[in-house]
Amino acid sequence: MGFPANGSSEKPLKFLIYGRTGWIGGLLGKLCVSKGIDFEYGSGRLENRLSLESDIAAVKPTHVFNAAGVTGRPNVDWCESHKVETIRTNVVGTLTLADVCRDKCLVLINYATGCIFEYDAAHPIESGVGFKEEDTPNFTGSFYSKTKAMVEELLKNYENVCTLRVRMPISSDLANPRNFITKITRYDKVVNIPNSMTILDELLPISIEMAKRNLTGIWNFTNPGVVSHNEILEMYRDYIDSNFTWKNFTLVEQAKVIVAPRSNNELDANKLKKEFPELLSIKESLVKYVFEPNKKTVAA
Repeated sequence: MGFPANGSSEKPLKFLIYGRTGWIGGLLGKLCVSKGIDFEYGSGRLENRLSLESDIAAVKPTHVFNAAGVTGRPNVDWCESHKVETIRTNVVGTLTLADVCRDKCLVLINYATGCIFEYDAAHPIESGVGFKEEDTPNFTGSFYSKTKAMVEELLKNYENVCTLRVRMPISSDLANPRNFITKITRYDKVVNIPNSMTILDELLPISIEMAKRNLTGIWNFTNPGVVSHNEILEMYRDYIDSNFTWKNFTLVEQAKVIVAPRSNNELDANKLKKEFPELLSIKESLVKYVFEPNKKTVAA
């Protein structure tokens, strides 16, 4: 599970982070500052091998983090009409970085996605049966998800890569347009489906600890359990805005206003929970890291 590289007590940590302008990449930098971890952002393009090798030679990192990638603006529908650009970063770029890191005996923490599964007969909705790390992706409804499943399969062969399956990321920053909560509070209508989700305030520090432990392989990087859109919006109403209202619509109705279908699933978080027993369930984490802190801010 671990990769025998770097980050030992004799050698201080030094992180090289890709994705400076992205949400997760930005948060990672702030975390490193707060934890006193030395880091630099990569300036090379992921698909340019020489630029990556130059970054590594200059920074001399103990670990590399990849939070760069194309998710599309304003959403993954963008990828449907920009397929080559999506491949260039999400497939060619990620594989190039993994390959360069392997050559340099460096662990790569790769923030990937869990939006490569959808509920099926073996994993019914609200059954509590989640997809495990070794399960084969079964969702190819969007081109974005298709590229992510492709690259995950190929990265299995790189023993230096730690693949973190992030889903519907949420943070305490309710003003951030990338935040899943912020997104659904701004929609005219929302579906109501239980899903696994990732509370970044709790899980990003865990990813840094995973790097320290040189953990590799695939990890479902979500809080245990599921939460539905309505449950989140009820919390939002109770903690943030007592006058907030919303309307639901069905998947059939949703399909009329989006280009590509969306993934809905539950991921089994037992592997992560076993490594980090303190990990909170999704609903506990929402209250502790997102709604309680914001309740104080809003009330002030």
